[in-house]
Amino acid sequence: MDFAKFQRLVEKRPGFRTMENPTASGEYFSDSCGDMYNVFLRIGPGAVIEDISYFTTGCGFGTATCSLVTEMARGKTLEEAEAISEQEVMDALGGYPEKKRDYPGRTLEALHIAIADYREKRARGEVPDYAAMPRAEKAAASAAAASEASPKTDGDGKILIKLR
Repeated sequence: MDFAKFQRLVEKRPGFRTMENPTASGEYFSDSCGDMYNVFLRIGPGAVIEDISYFTTGCGFGTATCSLVTEMARGKTLEEAEAISEQEVMDALGGYPEKKRDYPGRTLEALHIAIADYREKRARGEVPDYAAMPRAEKAAASAAAASEASPKTDGDGKILIKLR
């Protein structure tokens, strides 16, 4: 096990935060030790994980594993993220002690539940089908939304307010 990497992951906790307005989220509860794993996803065009974060009540191994998985999944498509294996997570840390080898599976299960949550929401029409959305379309939609959100001014520099 790469103890220096483990220590960095536990101290810095990359990805440890509750995401506001995630596209999807997944929760896994471990009956064996009582740890909770929450994974939050923001999905973008091409069904790419643009942002991922986690919250856990777990120990250092839970924190380190969640941090590893968020680093490994960020920027991947949903299918690529689903394909991350327990062995890849273990290898990323240089191995796990025998009693801690179930941690990658726990964290990956929370990720899989979050991905399933996105797919269920997409099927119900609650979120867009980002897999079908080209990147340029998302950028144009974001720019239009930002334009609508920014204050409009008239020729004299006065801010125009639209009342509804």
